[in-house]
Amino acid sequence: MKKIPYLITFLLLSAHIACPQSFNYLPSSNNNQIIEHSYLTLSYSEQHEQAEWVAYELTKERVGGTHSRSNDFRVDPMISSGSAALSDYKGFGYDRGHLAPAADMKFNATAMTECFFMSNMSPQDPSFNRGIWKKLEGQVREWAIQNEHLYVVTGPVLDTSLTASIGRNKVTIPDFYYKVILDYTTPEVKGIAFVLPNEKGVNQLSTYAVTIDLVESLTGIDFFPELPDDLEHLLESRKDISRWSFMPLSISNTRRASNSTQCFGKAKSTGVRCLNRTKNENGY
Repeated sequence: MKKIPYLITFLLLSAHIACPQSFNYLPSSNNNQIIEHSYLTLSYSEQHEQAEWVAYELTKERVGGTHSRSNDFRVDPMISSGSAALSDYKGFGYDRGHLAPAADMKFNATAMTECFFMSNMSPQDPSFNRGIWKKLEGQVREWAIQNEHLYVVTGPVLDTSLTASIGRNKVTIPDFYYKVILDYTTPEVKGIAFVLPNEKGVNQLSTYAVTIDLVESLTGIDFFPELPDDLEHLLESRKDISRWSFMPLSISNTRRASNSTQCFGKAKSTGVRCLNRTKNENGY
């Protein structure tokens, strides 16, 4: 009997899908400053001096690219108000953390150099950037190989309560980052999202999985608004990690995976975010 709901879901998804490459996958923008580069698109927040989201397509063929890192970090000339600068990150102890990772852009020299614009950077704790965030990026590439074509949207969780910043341009230091992934090809259309704290990660990647709806509530961003409403609700309201194949996580001091998730709440008196984990799926 359990197979019937999945059959109905499959038929509903298939009825909406024609050509994935023609799908407008860009999210809504809270800032109305959308920058379209050749291989990635971003919505830039002048208030926080970084992108609220970066979106791009990742395919099996693109993952197999051979171009080396360009390491040409530089100001994004397309940001009308001026993007963060390389000097903003010097001496503060934070990595220039890629939102769209360089390893996803190895397929093309232009794509590689575009991902080194400072508009694609965000202040990340080194243990986060080089640890759990890097593992998640690698996992997404594995999924691109397995599923052949993915839409990826990634960014920091930005809100007015964030007060810590670095550099002359006052680049906001986010407490959390997210990734939203959509596989919009039959026979198994699916979506998954992650929210991770900007600190060393010691849990299995699957414990950071959340619904896309939750990321929308945290960021105020509407992901995949061009999807038909019924399909959007179906994909974004469910968290089904069984449809995604996770690689084992090999980070030192990894704790045993549990059903808990990172708490997203903040103390009313101090505004300091919760450092505990919760078994409530909504993160509170």
